[in-house]
Amino acid sequence: MRYSIDNLELKNFGIIGSASFDHFSNINLIIGENGTGKTFLLKALYAAARSMEEYQRGDDVRSINEILAEKLRWTFQIEKLGDLVTKGADDPLDFRVALKDKELEYRFGQDCTRKLVNVSGPSTPKEGNSICIPAKEVLSLFSIILKSRDIDKTFGFDDTYYDLVRALQISPSIGKNYTVFSKSRKIVSNVIDGKVEYDNDTGKWYYKNSKNQKFSIGSTSEGVKKIAIMDRLLANGYLDKNSIIFIDEIESALHPDAICQFLDMIDSIANDMGIQVFITSHSYFVIKKLYLIALQRKGSVTCISLNKDNAPQIFDMYEGMPKNSIIDTSVRLYEQEINEVL
Repeated sequence: MRYSIDNLELKNFGIIGSASFDHFSNINLIIGENGTGKTFLLKALYAAARSMEEYQRGDDVRSINEILAEKLRWTFQIEKLGDLVTKGADDPLDFRVALKDKELEYRFGQDCTRKLVNVSGPSTPKEGNSICIPAKEVLSLFSIILKSRDIDKTFGFDDTYYDLVRALQISPSIGKNYTVFSKSRKIVSNVIDGKVEYDNDTGKWYYKNSKNQKFSIGSTSEGVKKIAIMDRLLANGYLDKNSIIFIDEIESALHPDAICQFLDMIDSIANDMGIQVFITSHSYFVIKKLYLIALQRKGSVTCISLNKDNAPQIFDMYEGMPKNSIIDTSVRLYEQEINEVL
């Protein structure tokens, strides 16, 4: 049984007042203007998925309440959990997510500190290792992130960064490499024109191009580093068919050509391997490329549109490009160009 998110309901969760989604696909795009809660929603889903995966893993004896409370606090970097409740809301925060035979539901008010009571979780853990790739790259900050969390125990880099750097430490020689992963890695091989490697002795990352020339990670382009992160996760066996991938602002630091090739890789991972992917974006190129993927796959992309003044909407991108401010702005610029030329 492959674990993927089927439906979601939340109320008074930060800047998202109320939302209910009863359908998700292999690829799910979250769009909206700044301040509508794209990253907030992504982190809420990630915290839920990781909490269910960490529950009863190995010799961990923590309750689902304890795991979830810690994951929410470190993912959202908050002093007390009640800070997540929508400011001024009379009712408490409500969250429920369902994944096949697993379900996680919790509720708390603004007076909640660091302990959760009203939590209903799965009786057995969710399989897989979900991961979130933040908008900013992490390779240049690798040792700093680890120190701030493992030694200093301070806020600064949330759990999306910390969980990612720990996953990247796994050597490619350890994990199982699925055939579809090899196919996906080849799709972007010409984009990074080499590979990124971790030196265990120095604790540093290096970029080695196809001519076997070695460079420090600081002198490597942001786009190469971002794509190399996904390549590493595919190579070291951290991800499997039960994992869920969350990517915040996938277009960040990527050229439009690289965006399209990166999304081709995501398409292969999601639809050939069956791994569910959630992506936030405010790029027209991302929306257009995923629309074309939906046409090719005949309905494999779900679009969630967040709005400041209206309730969130959900679209099947196979039925057409969703109405949103990103596309409206692109159309206005095109019309302005036509008027100037004529």
